[in-house]
Amino acid sequence: MGLLDLSNDELLTTTRAVRKRLDYDRPVDDADIRECVRIAMQSPSGSNNMTMQFVIVKDPAKRAAIGEIYGKCFDIYRTMDGVYAGSIKKDGDAEQAQQDRVTNSAEHLAATMGQAPALVIACSKTGRLDGLPAMVAASTMGNVLPAMWSFMLAARARGLGTAWTTVGLMMEQEIADVVGIPFDEVQQACLSPLAHTVGTDFKQAMRPDPDSIIHWDTWNG
Repeated sequence: MGLLDLSNDELLTTTRAVRKRLDYDRPVDDADIRECVRIAMQSPSGSNNMTMQFVIVKDPAKRAAIGEIYGKCFDIYRTMDGVYAGSIKKDGDAEQAQQDRVTNSAEHLAATMGQAPALVIACSKTGRLDGLPAMVAASTMGNVLPAMWSFMLAARARGLGTAWTTVGLMMEQEIADVVGIPFDEVQQACLSPLAHTVGTDFKQAMRPDPDSIIHWDTWNG
């Protein structure tokens, strides 16, 4: 598949979480997935220890099973006030309208996750992170999270859509069982659908001024 005509900045600022514009009827070629993984493998890895692993799920029954599990997790997510997108209120009509769109699209993905032609589970083959010191947990996730973001950028450049989700980690063991991930040895980091997008033009998201999140030299509240 050819690459979209995007500058570096356009690629970085228009790689959105795609939920409602995923083409569930068009298959994704294995060669394109393999190329996205090849690019992801060039991401930084702490101590040059490449622990990142990608489980690509194309089998219809397994996709449906993961979609069902994800839906159950999403039911729990809806009860989490201040975490569930629909419970977060924004100042300003435009900001709230954007939040409502995010909530609506997240609900759509929860109902259709298993229909995506491929699901991507990003993992780290380092054992469980539960209860480990922050430095160890962060460095371990630091091996797989940049790789997954690189995968998503590579996918966007090829007209493929992704959506980073962690809701399924509420039932990580159940998802592991569907695809045979050795739960005690492999930590899942996130789950994403993978599909061709309906159209390839995506806008930048509404974001505040950079100075609203920069702390110069000291934390200033």
